[in-house]
Amino acid sequence: MKAITQQHSVIDNYLIKGPSTVPVSVILLTYNEEKNLPLTLQQLSGWVDEIFVVDSFSTDHTLAIAQQHGVAVFQNYFETHTKQWLFALTELPIKNQWILGLDADQQLTPLLAEEIRQLFRHGDPKHDGYYIKRRMFFLGTWIQHGGYYPRYLLKLFRRDKVFLDAGELMDHHFYVRGTTGKLTHDLIEDNKNETLQFWLTKHIRYATLQAQEECNHTRTGKATPASFFGNQDERRQVLKNIWEKLPLFLRPLLYFTYRYFFQLGFLDGYSGFIFHFLQAFWYRFTVDSLIYESRHQKPSAEADAGKKGRLAEATFLDNPR
Repeated sequence: MKAITQQHSVIDNYLIKGPSTVPVSVILLTYNEEKNLPLTLQQLSGWVDEIFVVDSFSTDHTLAIAQQHGVAVFQNYFETHTKQWLFALTELPIKNQWILGLDADQQLTPLLAEEIRQLFRHGDPKHDGYYIKRRMFFLGTWIQHGGYYPRYLLKLFRRDKVFLDAGELMDHHFYVRGTTGKLTHDLIEDNKNETLQFWLTKHIRYATLQAQEECNHTRTGKATPASFFGNQDERRQVLKNIWEKLPLFLRPLLYFTYRYFFQLGFLDGYSGFIFHFLQAFWYRFTVDSLIYESRHQKPSAEADAGKKGRLAEATFLDNPR
């Protein structure tokens, strides 16, 4: 194993595909993804130019699966999703300008794969980034309502145009300096690891990060302007600004009511009710509770240091997915 620095290492030489492939480099983030990774790699094999896996030191068969498929595997200690992507975009030996950034549980439908191939058929695409609509599954059910479909994510972009907001602790978003377009077909997100217990544990960790982000104002909000008439991320910025001004504990109730009733979340059945209640109300109520605790407790310096240590352990040492 050849060391890159003290914190990351390269495990295998990357495989460059033949001349008939699309000039796109795929980057996959992984941690214990042996249930998800095989299908994702099978769907990418043979038509993209190169594939990289950036792994957070998995303890299952993730690395063996990646190596069996002949893809590049790099390891880097996980801190936040944003930092992991910044590492991937700056440290990997990427040869192409175009990047398709995926999680291991995200698979391209055949129609989407063909659409991307056609995008490059006549040379360089006209935009600097492309939004792809996500089709998300929860407990085996496609969540089609409650504002969750179609939900567009910037996934395909020029490497020299993309940037991230380093202050985003809970999640990450890609932004591009330039024009963006939308693709027609779906990206499927169906996490085979995701039992209900797994989901709850993950979102308690996410709630800690989101509360920290909101309390400490780590997210700059300058990554993209806020505009009701802009692209997906600019409209999302408007909603985030409104959300942060709403009263704690009232906003989760308002959000759940809006999503479940006005955006027809009730049409997603029992699994949909579980998802919309947990994701729209329970998760955000947990965030607000942590914010309330942070604002109203004044611990001693020693207790505060201990709390920060526990927060760091809970945030960064657990499963990053």
